[in-house]
Amino acid sequence: MSKRLINKVAVIGSGIMGSGIACHFANIGVGVLLLDIVPRELNDAEKSKGLTLESKAVRNRLVNDSLTNALKSKPSPIYHEKFASRITTGNLEDDISKVSEADWIIEVVVERLDIKKKVFETLDKHRKPGTLITSNTSGIPIHFMSEGRSEDFQKHFCGTHFFNPARYLKLFEIIPGPKTSPEVLSFLNNYGEQFLGKTSVIAKDTPAFIGNRIGIFGIMSLFHQVKELGLTVEDVDKLTGPVIGRPKSATFRTVDVVGLDTLVHVANGIYENCPNDEAHGLFKLPDFISKMMENKWLGSKTGQGFYKKESNSILALDLNTLDYKPSKKSNFPTLEQTKTIDKVIDRFKILVSGKDKAGDFYRKNFASMFAYVSNRISEITDELYKIDDAMKAGFGWEHGPFQIWDAIGVVKGIEIMKAEGLEPAAWVNEMLSSGNKSFYSIKEGATYYYDIPKKTQEKIPGQDAFIILDNIRKSNEVFKNSGVVVEDLGDGILNCEFQSKMNTIGGDVLAGLNKAIDLAEKDFQGLVVGNQAANFSVGANIGMIFMMAVEQEYDELNGAIKYFQDTMMRMRYSSIPTISAPHGMCLGGGCELSMHADKVVAAAETYIGLVEFGVGVIPGGGGSKELTLRAQDTFRKGDVELNTLQDYFLTIGMAKVSTSAYEAFDLGILQHGKDIVVVNKDRQIATAKSYAKLMAETGYTQPIKRKDIKVLGKQALGMFLVGTDSMEASNFISEHDHKIANKLAYVMAGGDLSEPTLVSEQYLLDLEREAFLSLCTERKTLERIQHMLKTGKPLRN
Repeated sequence: MSKRLINKVAVIGSGIMGSGIACHFANIGVGVLLLDIVPRELNDAEKSKGLTLESKAVRNRLVNDSLTNALKSKPSPIYHEKFASRITTGNLEDDISKVSEADWIIEVVVERLDIKKKVFETLDKHRKPGTLITSNTSGIPIHFMSEGRSEDFQKHFCGTHFFNPARYLKLFEIIPGPKTSPEVLSFLNNYGEQFLGKTSVIAKDTPAFIGNRIGIFGIMSLFHQVKELGLTVEDVDKLTGPVIGRPKSATFRTVDVVGLDTLVHVANGIYENCPNDEAHGLFKLPDFISKMMENKWLGSKTGQGFYKKESNSILALDLNTLDYKPSKKSNFPTLEQTKTIDKVIDRFKILVSGKDKAGDFYRKNFASMFAYVSNRISEITDELYKIDDAMKAGFGWEHGPFQIWDAIGVVKGIEIMKAEGLEPAAWVNEMLSSGNKSFYSIKEGATYYYDIPKKTQEKIPGQDAFIILDNIRKSNEVFKNSGVVVEDLGDGILNCEFQSKMNTIGGDVLAGLNKAIDLAEKDFQGLVVGNQAANFSVGANIGMIFMMAVEQEYDELNGAIKYFQDTMMRMRYSSIPTISAPHGMCLGGGCELSMHADKVVAAAETYIGLVEFGVGVIPGGGGSKELTLRAQDTFRKGDVELNTLQDYFLTIGMAKVSTSAYEAFDLGILQHGKDIVVVNKDRQIATAKSYAKLMAETGYTQPIKRKDIKVLGKQALGMFLVGTDSMEASNFISEHDHKIANKLAYVMAGGDLSEPTLVSEQYLLDLEREAFLSLCTERKTLERIQHMLKTGKPLRN
């Protein structure tokens, strides 16, 4: 069988979803043709310019406006603004023949079967045989769409449901049509995982497929429970947010962002098309939802939904009176009991045993969810892990329903259900009687799930490309302290995994990192520094710095900063290759660590930067030194060297953070030719391990410490000081910002040397540490650190 390649994709329909999908293909380097309909009349701007309906600008107006709006939206659908050049726009009349050049055509037009069928009829005439053709429908049955199409079309046709926004939500549902070739399904499943960075799930052709069927059930179930339990909108969002591993927007804020009309459209579709669903009545809209639809209170798009912003305050909807009232903080004793439990999965047992309204809510909520998901097998899927995968990837849940049920205990979950007058599906009791006490198990680092027809635990397919640290942590542990776990990844490669709160870097983490390097140098071939928490690291432990500074323990603080710097230099100058695997937030010290690794294998969704200015200091763990060194390494004969140095100075001075790993190359934090980006975060540790192994096997040599760094002295310092003076005079920066900037200027200029001079890294590190320490004696810096510790937000003083 010939190997299928995707070099060009045609996306038909440029709405929010179509443009988002086009941008994500551009993100991964694929050429995209984005087409939409031709406008039927001129707008006022076109009339004033004297354009006609035949003008190309008019004929492509809809597609160009949609793409422009998408590219301006926040968060951005694209990893880097230059990637947008990979998208070509056109219209469905003049450019339809160009779909013959595409390897995959994705239809993303309005959710109406008659319109979709017309589009497919046209595409069937122009596509080349063998071209993949898929529909991004969120609920129209796939088997209706390909009726009457050619045999080749039907063989290569299926549903591919991306979730919005396409860049950020990982679920990629693949829904076979009646005649879809198994080769097509297998290809799309692999392509979604490997190239698009998605969690691919092959679903059955049932209403709303897997993700929306379960997700909308969960939300509708809450809509019906909220009044019954006497809970407010704010209460439910407190109970269904980060405390149970769900996004901060929780339930009602999420509905506001997505749009109530979107939710109602899917709920109505399930209500109409699933008359035999045992929870059919729950998909009927409660009165308050119908009233909100009538009032057009649809959420963010109409300016009000469950929440409404008025001047500087947030109002919340009272579901009984439908009046808006000032939003109130919710407090529950049960939630207080979970505050010391860092791992979400360990909280569920406590939550369902609560003796307050929160406990009642969780028992009722999980009982209905467990009963519902157990009854959806084998209707929507035959494998229970696909339901968990869909909820985690499509709705941002940290744990799927069956994982939560396992955490509570399968038997305990059944007890909770029975107390609510519910029963699980028969197969759950059969599972227990067959000797299987849980839905999942871990064997030799792999996850197994309960296979219902076989009545045994079977390995979840596709894990060979992943390393799941949760699965190997206990069995492969080489060293552990309160800050890190060091695991053996196999093939001579160790992994150092941070375990501190928010993965902050303090003394215990630095000690663990040094120990990991010791172990790797003695008995292994390489070291990866990576974890699979929400964020790689939010930086140094500023609480510890604050305490030392307030107590005026300057010798200890100087020692702590030097220890940090020395550890970073060990990352750079050890005898084994070191790989950093950042993802999510990688700030301050986390960024410095990555900059000192031999190679960075960054997840595409990495938000990385040196943010120390926000707490009133400069980067003190080698970050200021490193950007000075990197600026010097870019100097070319005849360059205006000050320009490059100034760019790097502004990267630190403006606390710039990349909005993707690709942007970090522009900031000089990641380096072309050395560092790489992986789109699928699940593959990141395995990829980092393979690079560490390759570097070791191809002959890694311990680097020689640098003593050849050209600093510009007074020439650079003068330019920086003039710049900071004018910025303060123009009120762009405060007096304290001015002081911090001047300290950074002194470090990056290499001091007030009279002429350009070659210096060592240690020389720059000493300047950096001295500047950091002196800033820690400033009252305004301590105010900034204290404010950050209290509020999580920077203070401008």
